Amino acid sequence: MKLQNILWVAIVLIIPGNVWAYGDGGSGGTGFCKQMTFSEFKPANTAEVAPQSAFSFFASGTTFPNTIKVTIKGESVPVTVVPKRNGFEATGKLPDTLKGTFAKINIEARGANQCEVTGGWLVKVTE
Repeated sequence: MKLQNILWVAIVLIIPGNVWAYGDGGSGGTGFCKQMTFSEFKPANTAEVAPQSAFSFFASGTTFPNTIKVTIKGESVPVTVVPKRNGFEATGKLPDTLKGTFAKINIEARGANQCEVTGGWLVKVTE
């Protein structure tokens, strides 16, 4: 009987801890990762904007601010991240190469427990 108990303990110790912590692993994150969100996108989704317009968004407080990265059409875009309320406000400008096209502002960031979250929104850049 003792050998059977030892085997059960060994099995439990072999299974990684994050399997127990995050549940079913569905899209959008589970467990603690669901608390990492992006919101307050400015300009609004599908808005028409001038070239080199400013944009901003809010990242929840569980986000590590130094990991926030923004890309537009594969080009890395510098952002300024400042603490605001219970999270962070990130601001930047559209690249000057964008004119007369739709552009998705892609966001990715990391948080506690190795959470990786992506998001973004679409804008129409005028000529």
